[in-house]
Amino acid sequence: MSNLVLKDPSLLRDKSFVGGEWCDADDGRTIDVNNPATGSIIAKIPRLGGHETKRAIESAARALPAWRELSGKQRAAILRRWFELLIENQAAG
Repeated sequence: MSNLVLKDPSLLRDKSFVGGEWCDADDGRTIDVNNPATGSIIAKIPRLGGHETKRAIESAARALPAWRELSGKQRAAILRRWFELLIENQAAG
């Protein structure tokens, strides 16, 4: 289905990350993710509802104190590394 080009195709996830786990929507519904340049479908992802959203918010609230304890410099380094990994794993195209 995907025409998204990654060096490592296993990096493309078709799940949502909630509470430290990859999950589907409780009811199994999905939505299409389209490439805006071509309109082609590159993935189907869970269409989360209210219950899943509540769990995600609760998980984020639990994670916030540890994130808040980090300095701005530490948070910036984490975000910068995430960016670098994104760039490293995109295939030339």
